Amino acid sequence: MTFDLAAYLRERRQLVDEALDVYLPPASQPPPRLHEAMRYSLFCGGKRLRPILALAGAEAVGGEPHHVLPLACAVECIHTFSLIHDDLPAIDDDDLRRGNPTNHVVYGEAMAILAGDALLALAFELIAECRLFLPADRVLDALTMVARASGTRGMVGGQVSDIECEGRDDLDEPTVASIHARKTGALLLASLLAGARLCGASVAQEAALREYGRQVGLAFQITDDILDLEGDAAKLGKPLGSDLKQDKATYPKVLGVPASRALARNASEAAVAALAGFHHQADPLRALAGYVVERES
Repeated sequence: MTFDLAAYLRERRQLVDEALDVYLPPASQPPPRLHEAMRYSLFCGGKRLRPILALAGAEAVGGEPHHVLPLACAVECIHTFSLIHDDLPAIDDDDLRRGNPTNHVVYGEAMAILAGDALLALAFELIAECRLFLPADRVLDALTMVARASGTRGMVGGQVSDIECEGRDDLDEPTVASIHARKTGALLLASLLAGARLCGASVAQEAALREYGRQVGLAFQITDDILDLEGDAAKLGKPLGSDLKQDKATYPKVLGVPASRALARNASEAAVAALAGFHHQADPLRALAGYVVERES
């Protein structure tokens, strides 16, 4: 039977959105404008890929997805924090995100910064909630994984390298790969591995999932780079060519679009191959590997 990815994504997004609505303070709670700004960006669309990877990682090793739901919500909070800050005039200076005005356009730069800060703090509070269902040592491991993936060795460090490489003409593939592995890939991978670790993944299972996550992260980022050049602005919810305008370090810039597209497909296939030792519980991950290169947004 063919796995119904569309139905799976729909169900998991609804599960995550309902949980986020519970975990986030209501907009009416003081300070109301801060909570309104947090909710604005968090519920302004999005694929929910990171929380879905956390849930799918738990499922792949025979775990109960609901037990890692706080983790799933946490990584989406971290991702949203990064988007709010990336959109600020001091970094990418974007006015549109997911078809809507960016947070700082609606709430001002100061409130956008604080909303991002608050989402990051909330994320680690949420991961700690997993101790209600799961062993404390696993929860500590998950906290460490996500913290490392979010900071200087991961997302933030990758963002710094991305900024420093703008306008450079001497970029090569290893440099671009290093930037994207940290800026985008690290949190994707940590979401997956933390979900699996919380549910007692074996050393062998973690090794296979690590390779899967590394390849999926690569395929995802390359596809993002290509969509910025050739995608549909209406489906993306933002204008095309922002990477080109800022002369960012991207795979198409270094390899060209055809070679980049081939590399993304190869990475997707390698991700599926990494799951050879898993049974049907990993079918969502297998389907996601294809989705990341076939998506239009």
